[in-house]
Amino acid sequence: MIRSFLPLLLATIGQGISAGVNTVQAQAAPRGTARATAAVAQGPVQFTDISGRRISLAKPASRVLIDDGRFLMAMALIDPDPVRTLVAWPKDINRIGVRTHEQFRAKFPRLDSLTAIASSAATYSQEQVLRVRPEVAVFSMGQGPSTEQVEQLQRAGIEVVFIDFFVHPLENTDPSLLMLGQLVGRRAAAQAFVDFRKQHMRVISERLRKAGARTRPKVFVEVHAGISEECCHAPGKGNIGDYITFVGGHNIAADVLPGTTGKLNIEYVLSQNAPVYIETGGPHLEKAGGLVLGPGFTPEQARTALQKMTARQGISSLAAVKSGRTYGIAHQLLNSPLDILAVESMARWIDPVLFKDIDPAKTLTEINTKYLAVPIEGPQWVSLR
Repeated sequence: MIRSFLPLLLATIGQGISAGVNTVQAQAAPRGTARATAAVAQGPVQFTDISGRRISLAKPASRVLIDDGRFLMAMALIDPDPVRTLVAWPKDINRIGVRTHEQFRAKFPRLDSLTAIASSAATYSQEQVLRVRPEVAVFSMGQGPSTEQVEQLQRAGIEVVFIDFFVHPLENTDPSLLMLGQLVGRRAAAQAFVDFRKQHMRVISERLRKAGARTRPKVFVEVHAGISEECCHAPGKGNIGDYITFVGGHNIAADVLPGTTGKLNIEYVLSQNAPVYIETGGPHLEKAGGLVLGPGFTPEQARTALQKMTARQGISSLAAVKSGRTYGIAHQLLNSPLDILAVESMARWIDPVLFKDIDPAKTLTEINTKYLAVPIEGPQWVSLR
């Protein structure tokens, strides 16, 4: 989520990534998988959160507040009923998409009765949290209450936990998911997905290690492509830039942006002329006429939107556009443990020879089948050719 300029907006495989676009259809979970197991652990909960605060509960929480709708997606990876413990969420439907929200509502009607609170992209309200009185309030790292406000919440009997899927995803995603698992009595299920994600990440890191020293190809990443006429919102140091570095690329924005996000001017983008260009998009960009993909859209719509984005003045002259090495990825896969799908896709795009056997479409099918309480639908990535 690019907080510096706007709120984060938030299977049967069709053609697959080799053909440039993927689409999925939900499948039932087999018995014995994390998604099918409904057991909730009991007993004390103890861990240190991302901010370094020691958390201690007598037992898993039954009243939880979250400040980001994508945390709901994370909980859907580890709990067959991710709404079971929630009492408040920001109802930031733009972050997960209208179609995904409809799917959650259909399967978990209780979602409609949860109290709406401010999202991590909005101004924090201490009064809202105190009014809801959850047992635990989960906030995005760097957002939410101040140190003094945390102390006030604790005096009111509300424990505060900070997690991070955004700023340093390679470091903090796994421990953050494990924290959510412990909080709601689903530690074993969280560990199962963490092991799955680590296994897939390890394949990429080991492949690069064995390949030895090599020149990192330049990569231009534009987030929320088409959200405005201005060029170009991009990730700097950390966040999506970490993924680019992890898979062997060089994020051109990291050379000039001091923070995790910012804007590049078109002159700089043209001067770098990166051979690989990746856009992020999703349902939240439909009204703006930007890159759309994900639930509710067809592969054809996704590719048409990508073609439109590459026809913009300046962008159309990029080497990555002329060669066809231009791609789109659903932003909803980022800032989430589902980022493994984006990582595998980026690896294939940045080095199609070294990672020719990496198959994010197969990974998505496995996630839908074994883990997600509400499987992902629609094309999650697309290529220009």
